Amino acid sequence: MADPMRSSRAGGAALVLSGLAVLLCGTTLATPHAAFAQTRLQAPPQQSAVVGRILIQGNERIDPETILSYLPIQTGDTVDSAKIDVALKALFRTDLFSDVKIDLQGTDLIVRVIENPIINRVLFEGNSNLKEDKLQDEIQIRPRGVFTRAKVEEDVGRIVELYRRSGRISATVTPKIVELPQRRVDLIFEINEGPKSGILRVDFLGNVQFSANELRGVIVTKESAFYKFFSSNDNYDPDRVEYDREQLRKFYRNRGFYDFRVISSVAELEPSRNGFAVTYALDEGVRYHFGKLTVKADLKKLNADILRQLLPIRSGQLYSDQKIEQATDALTFAAGAAGFAFVDVRPRYTPNPAKHTVDVEFEVKEGPRVYIDRIDVVGNTQTLDYVIRRQLGVAEGDAYNRALVDRSKLSVKSLGFFKDVDITNVPGSAPDRTNLLVKVTEQPTGQLTFSAGYSSIDKLVTDIGVSQSNFRGRAEDLRARISLGSLRQQADLSFTEPHFLNRDLQGGFDIYAQRYDFSQQASYTSQSIGGTVRVAFPLTQNSLLTTHYTLRTDDVIVPDALCVPGAELVSVVLCEQRGSYLTSLVGYSIGFDKRNDPIQPTRGFYINLSQDIAGLGGTVHYLKSEVTGAFYHGFNKDFIFKFSGAGGYIDGTSGNTIRITDRFYEGGDTFRGFQIAGIGPRDTQFGDSLGGKLYAIGTMEMQIPTKLPEQYGIKAALFTDFGTLGILDRANKIDPNTNLPLTAVRDDLNLRASAGISIFWRSPLGPLRFDFSQIIKKDSYDKTELFRFSTYTRF
Repeated sequence: MADPMRSSRAGGAALVLSGLAVLLCGTTLATPHAAFAQTRLQAPPQQSAVVGRILIQGNERIDPETILSYLPIQTGDTVDSAKIDVALKALFRTDLFSDVKIDLQGTDLIVRVIENPIINRVLFEGNSNLKEDKLQDEIQIRPRGVFTRAKVEEDVGRIVELYRRSGRISATVTPKIVELPQRRVDLIFEINEGPKSGILRVDFLGNVQFSANELRGVIVTKESAFYKFFSSNDNYDPDRVEYDREQLRKFYRNRGFYDFRVISSVAELEPSRNGFAVTYALDEGVRYHFGKLTVKADLKKLNADILRQLLPIRSGQLYSDQKIEQATDALTFAAGAAGFAFVDVRPRYTPNPAKHTVDVEFEVKEGPRVYIDRIDVVGNTQTLDYVIRRQLGVAEGDAYNRALVDRSKLSVKSLGFFKDVDITNVPGSAPDRTNLLVKVTEQPTGQLTFSAGYSSIDKLVTDIGVSQSNFRGRAEDLRARISLGSLRQQADLSFTEPHFLNRDLQGGFDIYAQRYDFSQQASYTSQSIGGTVRVAFPLTQNSLLTTHYTLRTDDVIVPDALCVPGAELVSVVLCEQRGSYLTSLVGYSIGFDKRNDPIQPTRGFYINLSQDIAGLGGTVHYLKSEVTGAFYHGFNKDFIFKFSGAGGYIDGTSGNTIRITDRFYEGGDTFRGFQIAGIGPRDTQFGDSLGGKLYAIGTMEMQIPTKLPEQYGIKAALFTDFGTLGILDRANKIDPNTNLPLTAVRDDLNLRASAGISIFWRSPLGPLRFDFSQIIKKDSYDKTELFRFSTYTRF
């Protein structure tokens, strides 16, 4: 009876095999021969003879002709022990046999084989946290395939690695077989998943220029928390920690820290809490700037001085690896435009520690002429091949260009679907041909979110959302959300196809239903149901044009009891707005973004212009224009200045007035110090906000240090908001019952201003914002709010 074949792995321990357990009906049985014993290469003593016949013995499924086709010996050949040894190895390489013996008896060459069994089924036991489909995708062994020890060992390693990546580093896998008639077996992988190892905390040592919270946002590894039960990045994975080292290096070197290095990354297991504490020890160094920049070109038709002028960097600028890559790409494309498709651009660095500068010489040489023979994509278990291939800047048959290959790698990585992307060269069919192997590692792209909170505006708020950014493996973005609050209730469904019509177009649609209760601000309630179809495409690397069409029905609800003619209990303007409306509009927006970081910018600016035209059918007619933008300047990591502004104007077309639900309302988040709809035109008799046709608001904000420990996640900013809102249609200022002016309606386009401090707290239940405001200038009928707190989307 053979011993069980087992594998175990704890913290990267090697695979250990000690035979196989042969099970039948749950009972261990002895087998007539050691079918899977250690490989034996048996050859007779030194002799030679001419082969008269070749006899095949022991084969059950495999035809003798098939075996003879693998045998490098034919009748009439003179053989000796060396040739027989070669024949033995040739038969073993086929993986069809567990044992082979070749004997030479006279002129008869007798080949005795024991065939490897055929796999009938592949089964998994004990896998409760990983689905069988995921395990099947990971292993190479398949039913009706040939069973070999080597393949089983490899698949055991693959399963253990899969569990390790999911945070179960103590998982063990024991392969067993159940012998069946006709040399068939069932292969069973018995899995002991072990406990899940989370990340208790992530610490940084030696960081001075950037806070621990900022660095935690750079790395992929996240601290475990009870509300992150759908996240996989809060499990311990040594490969992920190694990837984080590279992310930290990129982060620092792109911000001038040329000498930066990660001294160590240590993961300490705390058995009592079944988790790891990960600590990164950093040596930040000092900030470097670009020194002397030169270009050396060995090609006659390329002028080094002209190439030097094409560099997108200048001496004195802050050093950045990303700028070096951009410069390399610029020189490569410039050489390609001049007819040199095969160039090799290599930057050579000369640091000057005393001056804190880095001199860079770009050496441009003619590279070997190599063409891309074939492009293979592996590792994409969910994402379809064409989604990855369309991100590549090269195609089969193109001239090999290293800059384009590197850019392709970044482009694939930017999809956000893969934890790791690697593009390597593989020898092609000829010396001037190369194959590209694109290897990716998938990561989760779906999210299920649930949140509940309380704010001074919406009171109790509940949000439930589901999103999948790689729907069907086609890079399609699908999102659904339900939000319930005292002020706003809404449900929406959004879908985006990033390459509409197989072109560089983003196409999608939005369907939504929402209800706003403005009874406290303007004595009415609105309900809307509609949908939007949109198409977007890039104009340049930093600009995007979006076009859209919207069809929407709106209901403005004011109780009849409040609108008795001559005895109104609300503004007569609101009573005139009651009813249902159908809006059909087309519009566009153009955005230009030059921020250094779209999430936490410290330098740069963005601006966005949009216009909507309503009146292509429906009962609503207007032209609305809006512009928003912001400028950022970071003096250091603690002091970051932001100036932002927004403005808009809407006016009726074809003699139409602007409905109350289409006007602009400002206050609350958009103008601190004032309530929602707290500024602008108002019926002072009833206190109802009427909205306005024009607004302009500016904000100056300075982030300041709090001197609190970083782990508290608290930041602060001083702010001042200033602006105005006003202008009503003349018809909204006339009493429809008397045709006399409504003296209680105030519409003064006056300046309002406030100042204060905002506190941002990244709490365990989500980000919160507390605003403390002081009014600098207001109108008598404005409604102020000196303190408010709410959820916040970005620190």
